[in-house]
Amino acid sequence: ALEARVQAAVEAALRRFSGRLTRVEVHLGDQSAARSRGADKRCAMEARPAGRQPVAATHQARTLEEAYEGAAKKLRALLDTDFGRADDAKGARSIRHDPLP
Repeated sequence: ALEARVQAAVEAALRRFSGRLTRVEVHLGDQSAARSRGADKRCAMEARPAGRQPVAATHQARTLEEAYEGAAKKLRALLDTDFGRADDAKGARSIRHDPLP
């Protein structure tokens, strides 16, 4: 059940990048084992954009749900930035795409 909830949250958060990602890995952990000590649940996510370097985000929270949702939100923001820089700026071609003389 947890795996299905995590998968649904990740797919919803990263839906707009679905054609540009080859894989997303999710790692959940409990930093303090059985003891409850505040924000001790941790989620690390790594996305692998096709032809680009992997991007990773982590989030710590009181519950696993907050941890994986927070990590998905951070990963979406990182991918927005990463793909935004790679794409054309303001509808025009970047000078980075022009061949050298």
